[in-house]
Amino acid sequence: MATENFFNLENMEQGIARKLGEGIATRIFVGDQVMLSVAEIDANCEGQLHSHPEEQWGLCLEGDCVRIQDGAEIPVAKGDFWCTPGGVEHGIRAGANGAKILDIFSPPRAEYRKPGEGFGV
Repeated sequence: MATENFFNLENMEQGIARKLGEGIATRIFVGDQVMLSVAEIDANCEGQLHSHPEEQWGLCLEGDCVRIQDGAEIPVAKGDFWCTPGGVEHGIRAGANGAKILDIFSPPRAEYRKPGEGFGV
Protein backbone atom coordinates (compact mmCIF):
# COMPACT_ATOMS: atom_id res chain seq x y z
CA MET A 1 0.00 0.00 0.00
CA ALA A 2 1.34 3.43 -0.95
CA THR A 3 1.57 5.75 2.07
CA GLU A 4 2.48 9.07 0.43
CA ASN A 5 -1.17 10.17 0.66
CA PHE A 6 -1.67 9.38 4.37
CA PHE A 7 -1.12 11.95 7.12
CA ASN A 8 -1.61 12.52 10.85
CA LEU A 9 -2.91 15.65 12.61
CA GLU A 10 -0.23 15.41 15.31
CA ASN A 11 2.78 14.99 12.98
CA MET A 12 4.28 18.48 12.62
CA GLU A 13 6.84 17.15 10.12
CA GLN A 14 4.20 16.54 7.43
CA GLY A 15 2.80 19.09 5.01
CA ILE A 16 4.04 22.49 3.87
CA ALA A 17 4.92 24.70 6.85
CA ARG A 18 3.67 28.28 6.87
CA LYS A 19 3.66 30.97 9.57
CA LEU A 20 0.44 32.90 9.13
CA GLY A 21 1.15 35.45 11.86
CA GLU A 22 2.57 35.82 15.34
CA GLY A 23 1.47 32.72 17.25
CA ILE A 24 -0.26 31.15 14.23
CA ALA A 25 1.42 28.27 12.38
CA THR A 26 -0.05 25.90 9.82
CA ARG A 27 0.77 22.81 7.82
CA ILE A 28 -0.72 22.64 4.34
CA PHE A 29 -1.70 19.59 2.31
CA VAL A 30 -2.40 20.15 -1.40
CA GLY A 31 -4.57 18.01 -3.66
CA ASP A 32 -5.77 18.58 -7.21
CA GLN A 33 -9.12 20.15 -6.24
CA VAL A 34 -8.88 20.73 -2.47
CA MET A 35 -6.31 22.04 0.01
CA LEU A 36 -6.25 21.32 3.75
CA SER A 37 -4.54 23.48 6.34
CA VAL A 38 -4.05 22.44 9.98
CA ALA A 39 -3.57 25.69 11.89
CA GLU A 40 -2.38 25.90 15.48
CA ILE A 41 -3.16 29.21 17.16
CA ASP A 42 -1.54 30.20 20.45
CA ALA A 43 -3.70 31.49 23.31
CA ASN A 44 -5.26 34.91 22.65
CA CYS A 45 -3.55 35.33 19.25
CA GLU A 46 -5.47 36.96 16.42
CA GLY A 47 -5.14 36.50 12.68
CA GLN A 48 -5.20 39.37 10.22
CA LEU A 49 -8.54 40.14 8.57
CA HIS A 50 -8.30 39.13 4.92
CA SER A 51 -10.24 37.66 2.01
CA HIS A 52 -9.49 35.46 -0.98
CA PRO A 53 -11.54 34.15 -3.92
CA GLU A 54 -11.44 30.51 -2.78
CA GLU A 55 -14.25 29.00 -0.69
CA GLN A 56 -13.04 28.03 2.80
CA TRP A 57 -14.53 25.64 5.35
CA GLY A 58 -13.20 25.54 8.92
CA LEU A 59 -13.52 23.00 11.74
CA CYS A 60 -12.44 23.66 15.33
CA LEU A 61 -10.50 20.53 16.33
CA GLU A 62 -9.32 21.73 19.76
CA GLY A 63 -9.76 24.73 22.03
CA ASP A 64 -12.02 27.67 21.28
CA CYS A 65 -11.92 30.89 19.33
CA VAL A 66 -13.92 33.70 17.82
CA ARG A 67 -14.47 33.54 14.06
CA ILE A 68 -14.62 37.02 12.62
CA GLN A 69 -16.55 36.84 9.37
CA ASP A 70 -18.26 39.49 7.27
CA GLY A 71 -18.27 41.91 10.22
CA ALA A 72 -19.71 39.44 12.76
CA GLU A 73 -17.84 37.82 15.68
CA ILE A 74 -19.03 34.25 16.25
CA PRO A 75 -17.76 32.18 19.23
CA VAL A 76 -16.78 28.64 18.19
CA ALA A 77 -15.63 25.63 20.20
CA LYS A 78 -14.37 22.11 19.53
CA GLY A 79 -16.63 20.44 16.98
CA ASP A 80 -18.05 23.62 15.46
CA PHE A 81 -17.51 24.18 11.75
CA TRP A 82 -18.32 26.94 9.27
CA CYS A 83 -18.23 28.01 5.63
CA THR A 84 -16.63 31.20 4.36
CA PRO A 85 -17.63 32.00 0.78
CA GLY A 86 -14.96 33.39 -1.52
CA GLY A 87 -14.44 37.15 -1.25
CA VAL A 88 -15.78 37.44 2.33
CA GLU A 89 -13.48 39.21 4.81
CA HIS A 90 -12.60 36.96 7.76
CA GLY A 91 -10.14 36.27 10.58
CA ILE A 92 -9.85 34.41 13.86
CA ARG A 93 -8.99 35.10 17.51
CA ALA A 94 -8.06 32.20 19.78
CA GLY A 95 -9.34 31.87 23.32
CA ALA A 96 -7.31 31.50 26.51
CA ASN A 97 -6.34 27.90 25.69
CA GLY A 98 -5.53 28.44 22.02
CA ALA A 99 -7.10 26.50 19.17
CA LYS A 100 -6.38 23.98 16.43
CA ILE A 101 -8.36 24.56 13.24
CA LEU A 102 -8.71 22.45 10.10
CA ASP A 103 -9.32 24.70 7.08
CA ILE A 104 -10.40 23.30 3.73
CA PHE A 105 -10.00 25.41 0.58
CA SER A 106 -11.48 24.83 -2.85
CA PRO A 107 -9.88 25.33 -5.22
CA PRO A 108 -6.40 25.20 -3.62
CA ARG A 109 -4.83 28.60 -2.91
CA ALA A 110 -1.84 29.23 -5.19
CA GLU A 111 0.12 31.22 -2.56
CA TYR A 112 -0.09 28.32 -0.07
CA ARG A 113 1.61 25.79 -2.35
CA LYS A 114 5.01 26.68 -0.89
CA PRO A 115 6.46 27.46 2.56
CA GLY A 116 6.35 31.07 3.62
CA GLU A 117 4.77 33.62 5.90
CA GLY A 118 1.54 35.57 5.94
CA PHE A 119 -2.03 35.02 4.85
CA GLY A 120 -1.09 35.57 1.22
CA VAL A 121 -3.27 38.64 0.82
